[in-house]
Amino acid sequence: MNVLVTGGAGYIGSHTCKALARAKHSPVVYDNLSCGHEWAVKWGAFEKADLADQKKLIEVIRRHRIEAVMHFAASCYVGESVTKPDLYYQNNVLGSLTLLNAMRETGVKRLVFSSTCATYGNPIRIPIDESHPQRPVNPYGNTKLMVEMMLHDFQLAYGIRSVSLRYFNATGADPEGEIGETHQPETHLIPLALEAALGKRDHLTIFGQDFDTKDGTCQRDYIHVSDLATAHVLALNALQNGSASSAYNLGSGNGFSVKEVISTVERVTGRKVPVELGARRPGDPPTLVAESSKIRRELAWKPEFESLETMVETAWRWSASRG
Repeated sequence: MNVLVTGGAGYIGSHTCKALARAKHSPVVYDNLSCGHEWAVKWGAFEKADLADQKKLIEVIRRHRIEAVMHFAASCYVGESVTKPDLYYQNNVLGSLTLLNAMRETGVKRLVFSSTCATYGNPIRIPIDESHPQRPVNPYGNTKLMVEMMLHDFQLAYGIRSVSLRYFNATGADPEGEIGETHQPETHLIPLALEAALGKRDHLTIFGQDFDTKDGTCQRDYIHVSDLATAHVLALNALQNGSASSAYNLGSGNGFSVKEVISTVERVTGRKVPVELGARRPGDPPTLVAESSKIRRELAWKPEFESLETMVETAWRWSASRG
């Protein structure tokens, strides 16, 4: 299929474009490069444009004969969403509405949506399955949940079927070294730890050591970005084969603490990660771990890079190669 990939120049979007091309689909990247990188567009055509431009979206969909959409384009920093909620509602909610209206106008009926575990809010049980209540605690989570609600309503009204993939902590880099994680600013733990190991930053801050976990630091569920990309292709294929709309968690099902991540980074790199201790960040749950048996069962998804060490190794090769 010809697949429009909004935000396809970003971290997860670019890895998914590679997976699409490998599966014999034809990705068309649609990105304004506000967060993405043109060097990451290596598979398929590139259209530099904004999601708010419905006229351009319609023109691109028609010119490339798009048959399905993968929607990654969004603002995605939790802290920033608290201080700039207007930006998040504009980009994430109104941008998605513009995209859906363009799909209506052009008759495109299939969409895979990049959602998040942030739609669940503070967990009431661990691991978190898809039936867990969705009660976001920040504007970022609110906007992603609103898009999921829009997708439900657009299916009922207009027949647009969708799969929402709720990620936990994406990490790692393309095992072949063609693309990887580069954010400005960087907020993810593993690349921050690698930057500290490389001397690109003075230290890594550990936010809180008094959580109710095995070593007092937060536990998170990490999933390799290539495994995320594979899940997107499987979701697209399911829609192509007539599957109903659905939502799936994407995680490894394993919780690793901040200290365990740091130890793994030190073991993989052979370098010390300098750390400083900081206070807890408001709203940080002690543990977030996915129950992702639904996608394993229904879409036959099986992660290839399940060990934390393997995830860190791919991220380290990417970081080290960039100096």
